[in-house]
Amino acid sequence: MNKTSADIFETIRSRVRTQQLSPGQTLPPVRQLAQELGVNRNTVAAAYKRLVAAGIAETRGRHGTVICQTAAPGEQEGGIGHSRLFELSSGNPNPMWLPDPALALAQQQPRLRLYGDEPVDPGFHDVACRWLTDDCPSPPEIDLAHGAVDAVERLLAAYLVAGDKVAVESPCFISSINTLRIAGLQAVGVPVDEHGMQAAPLEAALAKGVQAVLITPRAHNPTGASVSAERAAQIRAVLDRYPQVLVLVDDHFALLSDAKFHQVIPPSSRRWALIRSVSKALGPDLRLAVVGSDRETSLRLRLRLASGTTWVSHLLQDIAHICLTSSQVGEQIERARADYTRRRDLLIGALSTHKIQALQPCDGLNVWVPIDQDVEPVILHLAQRGWVVRSGTGFTVQEPVRGIRITISMMDADQATRFAEDLSLCIH
Repeated sequence: MNKTSADIFETIRSRVRTQQLSPGQTLPPVRQLAQELGVNRNTVAAAYKRLVAAGIAETRGRHGTVICQTAAPGEQEGGIGHSRLFELSSGNPNPMWLPDPALALAQQQPRLRLYGDEPVDPGFHDVACRWLTDDCPSPPEIDLAHGAVDAVERLLAAYLVAGDKVAVESPCFISSINTLRIAGLQAVGVPVDEHGMQAAPLEAALAKGVQAVLITPRAHNPTGASVSAERAAQIRAVLDRYPQVLVLVDDHFALLSDAKFHQVIPPSSRRWALIRSVSKALGPDLRLAVVGSDRETSLRLRLRLASGTTWVSHLLQDIAHICLTSSQVGEQIERARADYTRRRDLLIGALSTHKIQALQPCDGLNVWVPIDQDVEPVILHLAQRGWVVRSGTGFTVQEPVRGIRITISMMDADQATRFAEDLSLCIH
């Protein structure tokens, strides 16, 4: 008979594994199960807490403790590959602006590395320091991860357990939503406007027990918003009152951004990290992000990226090092930045002629159009006219998101004009 919290935990876990308990099924209230088993309520509560920590169940407030759904990848970035439709949903950079990694490696004979070598190549470490140091609240420790999403997942796992709350922008980047869901973490949406994450709702979320904050300072995905100087000061003031909270800054568009970087991490923060990826400028398949953080956070991250297990390939580091120090690649990145700005402006201008307002100021590879009506019929009608865009539904945290995200990286002037005309017909 179940008498200890461990017994109760094992019984419920066994029933989930044997499908006697199904995903979405609600467990009995703590008081009820304690009475049925003849044990103290604290014993059942401890078992339920362990089930949540193990990712077997989740708490839903007044709705009780519920068996978790089977983990699934969820909606992903990238196009659908339909040959008859023009792809505006992928979130991809334009391939014409991505340097050839083979040519980069050909400029330098790669040095063979073996187990036990430094995880971060010393030369690339120096480049990373120059890239991050001035934008960190104090001199950072430097580490690498397999892209920004990988860095966020590892940093959250270094400090949090299933059931912990993480404040994110609402609407929220698709990969961040998936990362939190699969880890059993609770995403708490904080509204975004044209100046970035709003400070007052962030403070309300922190007051309710949020353990970490994930902020995009520039080119927020999906809206394109960047944190203004005034908003950054407001966010710093809020976070200054919660120095124990983990603050992660995902500056994924740093190499291509038109917006100035404004610091949101206050000096009082004890646990923080600034993450910068090369995916948008050098290619998503390079799978490399630089992480600058405080010492304790760095040590925890290194435990999860230990040499001999999952360090970032030195060949990838060599490619990134060569590209980031090449004047030729630097000029190509500048041309890419100007081109993406031009394409955003083309679409925003075309939309405005039909009295359709996109969120501005806008940075990044996407344009966000809020829509004050049911979005799905608009998505369907656009597809019937040959366009694929991303619905705001995929970026939803708690409150429904009404809008569409349009990737502009390969859109020309004629396509911008035709798309704006078709969207106007679909909306009006």
